[in-house]
Amino acid sequence: MLSEFLLPALGADMEEGTVVQWHVAPGDVVRRGQVVAVVETDKGAIDVEIFEDGVLREIVVQAGTKVPVGTVLARLETAGASASPSPAPHPAGAAERVAGSRAKISPAARVRARELGVEVASLSGTGPGGAITIDDVEKAKQSAQPSRQPSATKASEHDTAQAGGMREAIAAAMSRSKREIPHYYLSLTTDVTGAVDWLAARNASVPVTERLLFTALLIKAVALTCCDVEGFSGFYRDGRYEQSPSAHVGVAVALRGGGLVAPASMDTAGKPLPVLMEEFRQLVMRARAGRLRASELAAPSIIVTSLGDAAVDAVFPIIQMPQVAIVGAGAVSSRPWVVDGRVEPRQLIVLSLGADHRVTDGRLGAQFLAGIAERLAAPGKL
Repeated sequence: MLSEFLLPALGADMEEGTVVQWHVAPGDVVRRGQVVAVVETDKGAIDVEIFEDGVLREIVVQAGTKVPVGTVLARLETAGASASPSPAPHPAGAAERVAGSRAKISPAARVRARELGVEVASLSGTGPGGAITIDDVEKAKQSAQPSRQPSATKASEHDTAQAGGMREAIAAAMSRSKREIPHYYLSLTTDVTGAVDWLAARNASVPVTERLLFTALLIKAVALTCCDVEGFSGFYRDGRYEQSPSAHVGVAVALRGGGLVAPASMDTAGKPLPVLMEEFRQLVMRARAGRLRASELAAPSIIVTSLGDAAVDAVFPIIQMPQVAIVGAGAVSSRPWVVDGRVEPRQLIVLSLGADHRVTDGRLGAQFLAGIAERLAAPGKL
């Protein structure tokens, strides 16, 4: 039976991708989880895996071709029933791109058209079903303005526009998230002196390559708390909440060229801290080199974002659809704190939570933040 292999949506801010390279050819046997292609997106070059066992019968999109999310990249023969192999829940914008009869412009393209002052009704779309893409909007703007600049300047502007593409896509996705998700925010200042001291003692006894960062403790604490308090690790789609069977914690990584990605550690709660730390190092390194896997970007059931290295007291992040929660952390800093009736200098951190009011409420959110704080207070048990 033939099954279609689609270009997955690697986050709510992804609209399209360019197939850079195929690692397989028609007639090859492929296995679930095997990297079969490299796709270039605003996030960098992504290794895309296949999600079914089978035999590749046809490559539909050749290398060098840019296509929208949801496009059939290849077809393979499988023993099971035909199904979409992509594990990534497509955001509503992706569905609009594919279903051209219901919507002729993606949310990101609509936002870009407003920014550039382009009249949407005058455009012809190149996406599926005639859907208008960001490229269509920007080309329309360029054609409306006569060029007066030398070619070197044009090249520079092109590079700048390309670098800004990711920020524009993120802005469109975050704007949509704020419009559609009834966010509520909570914060909790907690004493992590014990965790800081525990880290210092542990790191002093191991080689530099085996040292842990506070981020590893935070990721593990969030994952374990997700197992105790439901409603924060999962997805809201088709009008209902779906709890993730396991906590796959994504970590926001700032890219050198600007923008963010949030690759995930799979089954985070069950991994020892040294394993999590090494995974985190590898994810950061590959994210900044633009060599992440599609599954790592599509998998997060909750995201942790930290601005501790920027000396920020607190961060109140926006949920990445279709997730329902995101945890923020500021810098660990020495501040006055009352302990047993006395004011002492302690290592404090502000934890924050952005959550979806359709799924949870403030009381559950407070319980969730308190659970993270309690686990950070006992680092030896993480």
